[in-house]
Amino acid sequence: MNSYKYSAKDKKGQTVSGLIQAVSEAEVADILHKKEMLVFSVEFAKVAVTSQRHADKKIKLDDLVVFSRQLATMIDAGIPLVNALGILAEQIENDNLRGIIGNVRQDIEAGMSFCDALAKHPLVFSDLFVNMVKAGEASGMLHEILDRLATFMEKQAALNRKITSSLVYPAVVVTMAIIITAVLLIKVVPTFKGIFDSLGGTLPLPTQVLIFVSDLLRRYFLFLVLVLGVGAYLFKHYLKTQKGRYNFDKIILKVPVFGPLLRKLAVAKFSRTFSTLVKSGVAVLSALDIVSKTSGNKVVEEAVINCSKSVRNGEPISRPLAKSGVFPPMVTRMISVGEQTGQLEKMLSKIADFYDDQVDAAAGALTSLIEPLVIAFLGIVIGGIVIALFLPIFKISQLMAR
Repeated sequence: MNSYKYSAKDKKGQTVSGLIQAVSEAEVADILHKKEMLVFSVEFAKVAVTSQRHADKKIKLDDLVVFSRQLATMIDAGIPLVNALGILAEQIENDNLRGIIGNVRQDIEAGMSFCDALAKHPLVFSDLFVNMVKAGEASGMLHEILDRLATFMEKQAALNRKITSSLVYPAVVVTMAIIITAVLLIKVVPTFKGIFDSLGGTLPLPTQVLIFVSDLLRRYFLFLVLVLGVGAYLFKHYLKTQKGRYNFDKIILKVPVFGPLLRKLAVAKFSRTFSTLVKSGVAVLSALDIVSKTSGNKVVEEAVINCSKSVRNGEPISRPLAKSGVFPPMVTRMISVGEQTGQLEKMLSKIADFYDDQVDAAAGALTSLIEPLVIAFLGIVIGGIVIALFLPIFKISQLMAR
C-alpha cells in the first residue's frame, strides 16, 4: 500500500484534502467517488528516504542518460516495461541505481504506475523526469518521451561541463597564488627580517609594511583561520534561507562578466526545460511549476512563479516574463510569437539552441579574460613581495658603493 494526497469537494460543497492508503491513484479515485466526493487531484505522497530499502543518493546525469536511452530502446522494441526494468537492473554498474531500479520494478509489479514508482525516489528522479514519464504513459508514447528525456539530459550535462571547464583553470591558478603568497609571508619574509635586524638601520616603507603583514599573519594565523571558518559557516547558513539565497542570486546576476554568463545559462536552462515539457504533452501550468523548481536561481524562480500566477489569471506567458526584467526582450518576444502561432515549444527550442551557443561563447571569453587577470595578479602580489624584500639590499649596496 502507498500514501496518496488528494484534494476533493465533499457533499456539503467544501474543499477537503488529506492522505489515503491505496495501491494506485485509480483506487484512491474509486474510494472518494464511493463517498460521493468530487475529485480535484490525486498525487503520490513522497516517502522519506530513510524508509526505502535503498538509501537514495544523487546519481550522475550520465548514468540517467544511459538508463533512459536503453529503456526507450527496449520499450520501442516491444519488451514489456517490467521485463525491460529487470534486464536493466541486472546490467547497471552503479549499485545504488541498480537497487532503485529493482525497487521501481517491484512497485510496478504491485500495481503502481511507472511515474508513481519513480516519484518515490526524488533524489534520483526529478519532478521533470516524473512528469514527463507520466505524460508518456498517458499518451502511449513512453519510449519517445524517454528518448527525449535522454537528449535533454545530455544537453544539460554538456552545458554544465562547459561552465565547469571554464572555471577550473582560474580556480586552480588563484588557489596556487594564495598558497605561494602565504608561504612567502609565513616562511620567507621572517628569514629576511632576521637579516635586516642584524644589519640595523631604517627599512624602506614597503619592506616595513610587508614585515608587519607577515608578523600579523604568523601571530594570528589560527585566529584568522577560525574567523574565516566561522564566516564561511555563517554565509553558508545565510544562503540556506529563502531571503539569503534570493539576495545572493540577485547580486551575482549583476556581477560584471559572471552575471551575464549566469543569466544566459538560466535562460538556456529555462527554455530547454520548458520546451521539453510542453513538447512532451505536460500542461503549461504544470510545466511552469516544474521549470521554476529546476531553474537553479531564486530570482529566475520567482519570475517563473509570478508568470505561472499570471497565466492562471488568463495572461499570456510572455507578458509577466517581460515585466520581470530577468529575461531579455528577444526571449519574451519569441515566446509571444510562439504563443500566437501555436508553436511555443518550437520557439523555446530555438531560444535554447541560441543561448546554448551564447553560453559556450561567453564561457570561452571568460576563460580568455580571467587568464591575463590572474597572471597580472600573480605578478603584482608576488613581484611586490620580492621587490619589498630586496629594497633594503639595494639600499645597502648603494651605501657600500659610496
